[in-house]
Amino acid sequence: MAARRVLQGGALVALAGAGGLAAITASLSASDGGPAPSWIHGRVPPRAEQLRRLSHHGSPAAPYDVLIIGGGATGTGCAVDAATRGLNTALIEREDWAAGTSSRSTKLVHGGVRYLEKAFKNLDYGQFKLVFEALHERNVLLRNVPYLSNSLPIMTPCYKWWEPPYFWAGLRMYDLIAGSEGLEWCRYLTPAQALSRFPTLCSHRADGKSLKGAIVYHDGQFNDSRLAVALACTAALAGATVLNHAEVVKLLKDVEGKVVGATVRDALSGKQHDVYARSVINAAGPFSDEVRQLSQPTAQKMIMPSSGVHVTLPDYYSPENVGMIVPKTKDGRVVFMLPWLDQTIAGTTDSSTDITMTPQPTEEEIRFILDAIADYLTVKVRRSDVQSAWSGIRPLALDPNAEDTASASRDLIVTVDPDGLITVTGGKWTTYRLMAQDAVDKAVHEAGLRHAQPCSTTSLKLVGSDGFYPALFTEIAQNYVVPHRPGAIDTHVAKYLVASYGDRAGEITRIAEQRKLGRRIVRGYPILEAEVVYAVHNEYCETPEDFIARRTRLAFLDKRACEQALPKVVELMAAEQGWSRRRARKELQRALAFLQTFDSPTHEAAAAAAAATTG
Repeated sequence: MAARRVLQGGALVALAGAGGLAAITASLSASDGGPAPSWIHGRVPPRAEQLRRLSHHGSPAAPYDVLIIGGGATGTGCAVDAATRGLNTALIEREDWAAGTSSRSTKLVHGGVRYLEKAFKNLDYGQFKLVFEALHERNVLLRNVPYLSNSLPIMTPCYKWWEPPYFWAGLRMYDLIAGSEGLEWCRYLTPAQALSRFPTLCSHRADGKSLKGAIVYHDGQFNDSRLAVALACTAALAGATVLNHAEVVKLLKDVEGKVVGATVRDALSGKQHDVYARSVINAAGPFSDEVRQLSQPTAQKMIMPSSGVHVTLPDYYSPENVGMIVPKTKDGRVVFMLPWLDQTIAGTTDSSTDITMTPQPTEEEIRFILDAIADYLTVKVRRSDVQSAWSGIRPLALDPNAEDTASASRDLIVTVDPDGLITVTGGKWTTYRLMAQDAVDKAVHEAGLRHAQPCSTTSLKLVGSDGFYPALFTEIAQNYVVPHRPGAIDTHVAKYLVASYGDRAGEITRIAEQRKLGRRIVRGYPILEAEVVYAVHNEYCETPEDFIARRTRLAFLDKRACEQALPKVVELMAAEQGWSRRRARKELQRALAFLQTFDSPTHEAAAAAAAATTG
């Protein structure tokens, strides 16, 4: 597409030009689509079946068409794209679906208002095209997985006389670029109207400036790791072999030095499998260079990692259906404060970092976020209110030929190395589908996969979406009989189940009824015991961390509540997986250690010292 870049053999090829915006609009316009394919209502093959396929279907004589390394936003998107084109597809993920960056986003489906500002200030055509594409993809995502996403009004408070017209003009341009696929027009609110919609907004700041009004615009919001799980399950239903907790330890090459597959080690059993494929796509996000260096140890790096930290605060920090953007902090960064899953999340930071599978926020980053929002709120912003804090690593893409990091891009880059390995990196969740389309297009071209059908993901509803409608929660509430207490289910729980599982929410309540697993796993949250059983058998949930962080979002919402819930989660998983008591204890210990990364090491040490003193 016009705003995307492709690196072929290390050479940068711009795809801008011919056709201009009209061509992009035509290519991005999405229809409502026809009926969903019948396979979307099936059940995913169990992990044992996926392992059997991996060992038998990826032989040198009958290789996969496409082998995808990495199960985040891009990798799971690639798997859905390739499988629905009729390609024999395998997806391998070292940890869990969205275990890295893809579960640690700001949860926005957006074009990027700050990128648009840069486009105008720097006359950057590439940034403008990036916003244009993302705004059109925003609607594709909202339409294809409606139960996991929604439109969200976001308020930009103004405390200087020139800010209302300035922000209104910029956000009106944002809406104009979205065109017919815009959500709602931005509008100006008087100070009284702004305070009415956002009661915790500060009318008079400490610096003496008073509220001059606010501009409200609309973007999308979603549940990131649940979307990755839905993508992985959709790919499995479409016929792809998908395997999490399996690591690529070696890339296989032919006599000409071309990559023709990978050696995959199953982390749960320790067994290794040589898996052959006509094309191999590296979609490992921040770890893309690590995969490339399995083939070329001296390969020049493509990834410049950037740390993004968020904190979770109590729900009273913001209204339940309005977010806020701090357009410019003291050092020029942007911070969002958004309602999400009945809590408030705030972030993000943007700073250099090392690449690790378990990034942890620093105390300095957490304090920066709290200080940034404190200037705009009447609520006393307290460090003790932080329920959880997490860090994600953005894989900013570098041109391998660049002499410095100034070329780091938030745009998509697809590269084909001399050994034939295809790497897709950069981008963001909003454009995951386009990233997948470009990567699979490249694989089809490079491997000569002439039997591939055209991409159909523009109008493909993901698992859970076909039978979803806004009032589905009422059906769930009326049809579910609470064990030991006849009558309708709690409406809050019904809404939560539908917002997490879409048209499959009824399967959760069926398990709850039949196995008497309708209790919540922890006070204050609508997560049911039955969800553990469902996740194990229907969503490739293999560890307690998978459940608390990616199948549900409890680790991101409330670290202490998660610690309380973990023993029950482990007990239920042990029963379903057949774990010994020793294995269950190890799983619990590892999950508790994982939870310690949801705060800063400094604060953890201080809390431990305080507890020891009290004891």
